[in-house]
Amino acid sequence: MDKAFKLEIITPRKVVYSADVVSFSAPGVIGGFQVLYNHAPMLAAIGIGEVKVVDTQSSEFRYATSGGFVDVVRNHVVLLAETAERPEEIDVSRAEASRDRAVKRIHERKPETDLDRARVALARALNRKRLAQRA
Repeated sequence: MDKAFKLEIITPRKVVYSADVVSFSAPGVIGGFQVLYNHAPMLAAIGIGEVKVVDTQSSEFRYATSGGFVDVVRNHVVLLAETAERPEEIDVSRAEASRDRAVKRIHERKPETDLDRARVALARALNRKRLAQRA
C-alpha cells in the first residue's frame, strides 16, 4: 500500500507490534493525535489511554497504554510505551483489584499515602477495564 508507514510499539518487556500501517492514534498528554502517511517529524509524550492502529488490510487494533513517547520521523513511528496491552490480554479481575486498591488509598487519606500515585493507578486500572470490556 502506497500510503503506509512503519509502526513499532515497544515496551520494556518486548516488541508488541511491528508492521506497516495506514493510521496510528495515541492519547497525547496535551491531547490525542493521529499519524498518517508523510506526517511531520514529531516527538510527543503520551498518557494513560487507548492507542488505535489501522493496518494495511484495514484491520483495527487497540491497546491500553499507561504512558510513554512517540517518535515520528520519515514515515517511521516508534511508540516507546510503559505498557501496551490488547483488550483480550487484560486480566479484568486484576484491573478491578487495582481499581479497588487505588480507590481505598484515595479515600483513606493516610498521611503516608501518595495521592498522585493512587490517582494514576486508578486511571490505569479504569483504562484497562474499559478496553477489556470492549473485547
